[in-house]
Amino acid sequence: MTARSSIRYLRRGRVVELADVPPMRTVLDHLRLGQRARGTKEGCNEGDCGACTVAIGTLRNGRVVYEPVNACILLVGQLDGKELVTVDDLADEGALHPVQQALVEAHGSQCGFCTPGFVMSLFTLYHSGKPATRAEIATHIAGNLCRCTGYRPILDAAAASCTGIAADRWARGAAEAAAQLAALDDGADVFIGTHDSFIARPARAETLARLAAEHPDATIVSGATDVGLWITKQLRQLPKIILTGGVKALHGVSDEGGHVAIGAAATYAEAMPALAAIDPDVAEVLRRLGSTQVRASGTVGGNIANGSPIGDTPPMLIALGAKLHLRHGARTRSLPLEDFFIAYGKQDRKPGELVWRIDVPKLAASEVFRAYKISKRFDQDISAVMAAFRFTLDERRIASARIAFGGMAATPKRAAAAEAAIRGASLDDRATWQAAIAALAGDFQPISDMRASAAYRLEVAQRLLLKALMEIDGASATRVVGERKAVA
Repeated sequence: MTARSSIRYLRRGRVVELADVPPMRTVLDHLRLGQRARGTKEGCNEGDCGACTVAIGTLRNGRVVYEPVNACILLVGQLDGKELVTVDDLADEGALHPVQQALVEAHGSQCGFCTPGFVMSLFTLYHSGKPATRAEIATHIAGNLCRCTGYRPILDAAAASCTGIAADRWARGAAEAAAQLAALDDGADVFIGTHDSFIARPARAETLARLAAEHPDATIVSGATDVGLWITKQLRQLPKIILTGGVKALHGVSDEGGHVAIGAAATYAEAMPALAAIDPDVAEVLRRLGSTQVRASGTVGGNIANGSPIGDTPPMLIALGAKLHLRHGARTRSLPLEDFFIAYGKQDRKPGELVWRIDVPKLAASEVFRAYKISKRFDQDISAVMAAFRFTLDERRIASARIAFGGMAATPKRAAAAEAAIRGASLDDRATWQAAIAALAGDFQPISDMRASAAYRLEVAQRLLLKALMEIDGASATRVVGERKAVA
């Protein structure tokens, strides 16, 4: 099959085809500079404020699912085969969209700069198919920041409009849009550019693996929530970009009985139901990871591949005993996830080798799990310390443990000394816990930075281990899994 040399996406009921796409062109620049569609705003230009939010429609199981994404760090190549909806598209013969009208009636806008992003986030919630609770609304718009209106009228507008019944022209034209997106899905590999500068979006696993092996200097992009900042903030030049999102098999999330298998291109939104089912703490950490926009674009595989010492998912996956599968050309290999991280910025991955799949074990009946994220802001913030614990119990005795931390070292890392010290400890004798708590000082020598001091990090890590043991012991009256109180 020959490669297609154009990006095709759906907007306003028509197919848009782009044959000349610079590899680093963002959707925000494409809209504002190329299409002269100025309703979508540029705010932080790093995926934090939500002013640039647009909706992306994806055909899943025969229906179009709309998700909010940050246009400032989304690449134009990622639009291929999707539907793009912007705030400029919503008016229907001069009438405001229901979420826009609700914002007007609730006085949900003052300066208005953030409003287009709120509108598009609420547009996706409007199409969720179920009434949104106050807490769900607060979670959904956590990635949209407002400096002057205040969130109460915005929450009121969302509650009034996002009732689970969609009656706009996207709802009326759902069947047609699904048919158009199905027609765009031609199974072709996309390659635009030359051998020295290109953007590629393979549709086949073999093409992806071959391209990566042939171009080991190319930048591999899944969700672009990290690479997007290389472009907008670090001003890097990335002449070769290979997108993984076109390979459907890499979006797979399956329950394999004893473990959950996650394809490397599966977004957090796609993987969240299966991972959340492992334990409530996993669900809570994922809910606080980034924002709705970030979870709709960012991938579990990408969070691993970038090797960040402060990534939220690696400590949890390491504590659970995850196995990582890598592919280079036609060859594959597997290793425990903790062995993938070698040093800061260095992973056990040769040039052109791809993160391919992550296998995450479920908890056995004798195992308990806890995970805690410590950050300055509750929502949409980078962790100062991320802790994850898996204990295997023999009645009231700890038979073994897997303890992993992020933010405490140059890589996500297990606490080997603490694991050894807690083995055999009794939940009924807190004196037997102290050796493990003290051992953390030998496992980690954290640094001080803008997020936290080294002393703070170590003390927090020790107290989180104590907290986990107290919860498992039953000393805590209830297990508190982060709760947000929406503005009444």
